[in-house]
Amino acid sequence: MRFSRCCLPGTVAGLAPRHPPSSRATLRFARCGTALFVLSLAAPAGAQDVVTAEALFNRGLTDMQAGRYETGCPALAESHRLDPRLGRLFTLAECEAKRGRIATAMALYSDYLAQYARLPPAQQSKQLGREEIAAKQRGQLAPLVPQLSLSLPPGAPPGTIVKRDDAALGAATLGVPLPIDPGPHRVTTQAPGGPETEIRFTLEKGEKKQITLNVRAAPESEGAVNTTEMSGHSGPPPPPMDGRRVGGFVVGGLGLAGLAAGGALGALALGKQSTIKAECVDQGPGKALCSHAGKVAADSARSLELGSTIAFGVGGAAVVAGVVLLVVARGRPKSAPGPSVAVLSCGPQGAVFGLRGSL
Repeated sequence: MRFSRCCLPGTVAGLAPRHPPSSRATLRFARCGTALFVLSLAAPAGAQDVVTAEALFNRGLTDMQAGRYETGCPALAESHRLDPRLGRLFTLAECEAKRGRIATAMALYSDYLAQYARLPPAQQSKQLGREEIAAKQRGQLAPLVPQLSLSLPPGAPPGTIVKRDDAALGAATLGVPLPIDPGPHRVTTQAPGGPETEIRFTLEKGEKKQITLNVRAAPESEGAVNTTEMSGHSGPPPPPMDGRRVGGFVVGGLGLAGLAAGGALGALALGKQSTIKAECVDQGPGKALCSHAGKVAADSARSLELGSTIAFGVGGAAVVAGVVLLVVARGRPKSAPGPSVAVLSCGPQGAVFGLRGSL
């Protein structure tokens, strides 16, 4: 590493200059100081990376030798990323080959051999024959590496994204047989604005597979404006709803309300019984002696019971009438509706329900 002279002209380290430095010398001194400051920050970080890489390599090698490739290979890969060395690259290729990721291993062996070829002879001799092992391994793995060709269907929208195992593929790679590790894989396609389509499959060693992917276009916008309405022309009006059907819903709703009212009145009548028992003395069949509060409670209870009875009767009749109207409206042809009117009346003798008109 080359270092620039950082001392000012006419100075000695530790002594003050005999004459004030010029502005040019001051700028030179500032640049030197900045460079030394940057080096002081970068040096510890680089040293830490080397230490971390060494620890990861030792851990990855131990796991690899113990057959724990799922943890050993990632540790070796991270070690080589932090501190790239040719021996670590070779060891990583060996680990991936034992792991079963033969396409990845063959690419690592090729990278190792390419870097080895650029070394001077003195450094090549330090590899201790690893280059021969790498070349042999690459030749043995080549026919075992699966190949996968992915293609988009004709008419696929421009900008469709294709991902293989969550890694995006460029347009140039589509339709080309590419080496891939054996095992399970996942491919997704997504048109601009459209839903994602997924396909999963498993490749065996030496298998060659071609897949034409599915692409789903973007759905139509829900906020699209009806062109018929914009032009001022409308289609035929919807057919009117049958009067019997409307009447069925109305009468049935009134019936449910009547049943609810009957239940409420009955509950209130029951609530008066406690007061009647406390304020009245039974004096035989149909006779009782009550205080003023007891008499008021008894009269109120009778009125509530009568109202509950009437409400239950009217409500039940109305519910039945509503059901009849709905059944008749459903079974009658829509082209020939017959006028009919539901008649519901109440009087001292009870509730009366009927239908007036043709069915």
